[in-house]
Amino acid sequence: MNKNNDLSLSEVHESVDTTTKKVGWRRIFSFFGPAYLISVGYMDPGNWATDLAGGSKFGYSLIWVLLMSNLMALLLQDLSARLGIVRGRDLAQANREAYPKVINFALYILAEIAIAACDLAEVLGMAIGIQLLTGLPLVWGVSITVLDTFLLLYLQRLGMRKMEAFIIALVAIVAISFLIEIIFAKPALVDVAKGFMPTYLTDEALYIAIGIIGATVMPHNLYLHSALVQTRKIDRTDAGIKQALKFNRIDSTIALNIAFLVNAAILILAATVFFKTGNSHVAEIKEAHRLLPAFLGNLAPTLFAIALIAAGQSSTITGTLAGQIIMEGYLSLRINPLLRRLITRLLAIVPALIVIILYGEENVDTLLIFSQVVLSLQLGFAIIPLINFVSNKKAMGNFAIKIYTKIGAWLIASILVFLNLKMLVNEISGIFGSVNIIVKVLIILAGILFVGLLLYVIIHPFIINSKKKVSIQIHPNANAIKNITIPVFNKIAIALDFSEADAKLISYAIGQGQEITEYLLIHIVESAPAKLLGKYTDDFETRKDEEQMQFYLDELKGKGYTVTGKLGFRSRVKEIVRIVNENNADMLVIGAHGHTAVKDFIYGETVNSVRHNLKIPVLIVNL
Repeated sequence: MNKNNDLSLSEVHESVDTTTKKVGWRRIFSFFGPAYLISVGYMDPGNWATDLAGGSKFGYSLIWVLLMSNLMALLLQDLSARLGIVRGRDLAQANREAYPKVINFALYILAEIAIAACDLAEVLGMAIGIQLLTGLPLVWGVSITVLDTFLLLYLQRLGMRKMEAFIIALVAIVAISFLIEIIFAKPALVDVAKGFMPTYLTDEALYIAIGIIGATVMPHNLYLHSALVQTRKIDRTDAGIKQALKFNRIDSTIALNIAFLVNAAILILAATVFFKTGNSHVAEIKEAHRLLPAFLGNLAPTLFAIALIAAGQSSTITGTLAGQIIMEGYLSLRINPLLRRLITRLLAIVPALIVIILYGEENVDTLLIFSQVVLSLQLGFAIIPLINFVSNKKAMGNFAIKIYTKIGAWLIASILVFLNLKMLVNEISGIFGSVNIIVKVLIILAGILFVGLLLYVIIHPFIINSKKKVSIQIHPNANAIKNITIPVFNKIAIALDFSEADAKLISYAIGQGQEITEYLLIHIVESAPAKLLGKYTDDFETRKDEEQMQFYLDELKGKGYTVTGKLGFRSRVKEIVRIVNENNADMLVIGAHGHTAVKDFIYGETVNSVRHNLKIPVLIVNL
């Protein structure tokens, strides 16, 4: 398997082999999985807030918005999967190759805002679920969500198929919970059927409808799907690609229709239990949970809370993966997954805590709906480039989308952009008269930049620039390899731990040297007195280390090598770096014991810390 760091989700790229000789359902199932990770984003806590608000305030009349959103999602996710399967690029990578750096950076910032808004909904949803189930204050629930940072890291270690199985299990919990609640609610099927007929939307209904669309068709899912399909190793022939597209379309259809049924169940539940009983004010998750026992019995609120936690947990995993794809794709920047997760989570936790502390828990659902509207505003910047990429016959070949698909995709993009701009104008006009001139100017400038960037993204493919360079190259242009100079190392330092592994380290060091090379043996004394007194210590361990060092020196000198030895004290990393630099060594040989995760935390991680502090070659020998 290619371990190129420029592969999307390189740690799991092509980790599921679909080319082996499987037949029937086993072959089809090898393709299934990515769409279920996508589907959790269509039933996250942000959807709950918009679905509850829509059902309790407007009854069944917004079901058609959910259906329209689902049809949009089916087409757009199919385009996203097509980009990943055919071109082997996720959406962020494709943008990086197509647009100038300034535009790319703007798109990256907008994508990160979308990730933060998505994670905000997940954090609040999980915190509310924990509070409803345990009674824990919301502030503590939000803080606890930091701990799930480590869950994704663990799931990634288990492999792609096990991660997919975990997500599918959480999706099943949500779906079964609402199936039971719908059975309890007994909605009027005739009224439900009428909700599938489009109706005129008032300004308030439009705001909720756009929130529903933003919660359903989410921009980060378009980035995510184009990367997840690349976890499948496929036959790269035309027939193999065609088969992969077919099976992924089936996968998406099943998974997204399950998500639609869950969203419809939430809206129908709210319409039946609250709107029909005159409780149209119930637009908040906690209020809905509080009133459910009166209508559906005591089991309903427990199922509601469990499903909410499951939805939040599954969504936060896929949101983190999307964040990784966006950062790596746009910036070609890879950072520690734990750090990436913590950054994403803190960007969500901080605004949530501010709202809860300053404005109280009663404003949390307003923040949830607002997060979904923010998501919807980012949609155009993800959808329009995606349509352009999969329409490009030069890049997609025979797999460029057909004219009818292109018309449908552009129709969806037009509807979304129009609705977003209409809502934006409505919201801004409501506050424009009550703000000072500076705020008005800032609002106008932000609006101009927003529309200008959107127009640029639309017209970019029609700008003729045959000499356009790749904005952020995956690799610099390859040139012929000339004038290879083989280095000569005058002094090679060897970091020893006085164990059986020392012979291997010394052998590798000698293998890099020549007759003129000097060898510097380094050992760090780590006894308690040595850490306290440094070079002035004279404890038993220090004396034994001095004896061992002298023994090595005598042995190597007897074999004809030029060798010196140095003991260091206290900090292992700082002392190795200090001794290497003070003795002007031009190469370091150091051993790696293969510690990871918890062991690195317990024993300390030396190798990476040392090599980042040195400017000379470091040869790492696996022991």
